[in-house]
Amino acid sequence: MNHIVTVQEAVTAFEPWLEPTGAELDAIELEMPLIAAEVELLDVQIMTLDRPVSELDARRIRRAHRRVLAARRELANRAADLSTSGVGA
Repeated sequence: MNHIVTVQEAVTAFEPWLEPTGAELDAIELEMPLIAAEVELLDVQIMTLDRPVSELDARRIRRAHRRVLAARRELANRAADLSTSGVGA
C-alpha cells in the first residue's frame, strides 16, 4: 500500500531567493505607468458592464485606452533607448 503524504517544506518553505531581485523590482518600477494605465482601463470597462454604455462612458474608455497606448509607446521607446545606448546590455 502506498501512502500519500504532503511535503510540508515545499508548501510552507520560505527562502530568501524566492523574493524578487533588485533588477526585477527595477523592471516592475519601469513598467508601473503601463500597469497603472491598464488598471485604469480595466476599471472603466468594469464600470460599464452592468449598464448601457453612454457617450460619457465611451469617452472614458477611449481616454483610458489612449493612456495605455501612450504608456506602451513610452516603455518601448525607453527600452529602445537603453538598448541603443548600451545600458543594461
